[in-house]
Amino acid sequence: MFLRSISKIDDYKMEYSVQLTFREQWLDERLKFDDIGGRLKYLTLTEANRVWMPDLFFSNEKEGHFHNIIMPNVYIRIFPYGSVLYSIRISLTLACPMNLKLYPLDRQVCSLRMASYGWTTADLVFLWKEGDPVQVVKNLHLPRFTLEKFLTDYCNSKTNTGEYSCLKVDLLFKREFSYYLIQIYIPCCMLVIVSWVSFWLDQGAVPARVSLGVTTLLTMATQTSGINASLPPVSYTKAIDVWTGVCLTFVFGALLEFALVNYASRSADRAADMHRENMKKKRRELEQASLDAASDLLDTDSNATFAMKPLVRHPGDPLALEKLRQCEVHMQAPKRPNCCRSWLAKFPTRKCSRSKRIDVISRITFPLVFALFNLVYWSTYLFREEEEE
Repeated sequence: MFLRSISKIDDYKMEYSVQLTFREQWLDERLKFDDIGGRLKYLTLTEANRVWMPDLFFSNEKEGHFHNIIMPNVYIRIFPYGSVLYSIRISLTLACPMNLKLYPLDRQVCSLRMASYGWTTADLVFLWKEGDPVQVVKNLHLPRFTLEKFLTDYCNSKTNTGEYSCLKVDLLFKREFSYYLIQIYIPCCMLVIVSWVSFWLDQGAVPARVSLGVTTLLTMATQTSGINASLPPVSYTKAIDVWTGVCLTFVFGALLEFALVNYASRSADRAADMHRENMKKKRRELEQASLDAASDLLDTDSNATFAMKPLVRHPGDPLALEKLRQCEVHMQAPKRPNCCRSWLAKFPTRKCSRSKRIDVISRITFPLVFALFNLVYWSTYLFREEEEE
């Protein structure tokens, strides 16, 4: 046979379409004739029902048709010694069971099987012709696959009615990964990285962080559903499922991280309000205690010539001013925390708030975990691909 083209390989229906020129040759001694001294090389027929033919059929065929433009693409040659050569051009859609565990880093083996329908091996045996029985057109182009090699073999089958002769051709296809790298892997990486931008936004920018997280989550979910729509619903986990699932988890984790930051920030605000109220209460108590101490000091002075309250004095009274200075309360203003001098200074410390520490930890943890996942993912599936090869 001569493979003229392979038009498509359908992952969802698990089938492929091929156009080929099929030839078979056999010896029928009943068709011997006189070649008139070698002047008659062979006779040509265009009607196959004129001679006996093997009852061959393609066992994994789904659909098929002959070609009749402009004339029927079939001919039969009968040689003087009774040999018959039958040739026909046909297009077939053949079943190709696929294992998609490594999709899209997989290789698929699609077979083309030819067997006898009614004649057992006691009457009819198919044999491959010696010396390249299968040829493939040069520059065979496939959209998403590459034909690496093909092998010929025998596949005789035994049933309760006897043993039937069978031939098969195994076509080994390798999936082109560049398409999936551009259409799936790189966009998913970009979505995950965009979701990390929220870690660098201000904690008070609630609309921006929520919009960013929800948008990336919905985009990632749409990307995942679009990928699964082009694949059959299989019962096992594919390589692409692991990738999209982990990417979706990272995007969802970034959204949950903001929820945790917001909760921690509100808790910190409540704690700060309570602390502020306590400080005000303590300051009022301290002021009251200072006033009481100043009053006691003025009342017990030996030169006490004042009958007024401690904080009431006449202008220009030096003695009262001196007494009040003895009761001054010196308080130092609290230092403001400076946690943003540099990127390293933003690493979580006791001076930073809890919500700020969560953001800083996320800026470091998320990229490191995603890089580790990439290392494990590619090393695992590329190694399994080499093992299957």
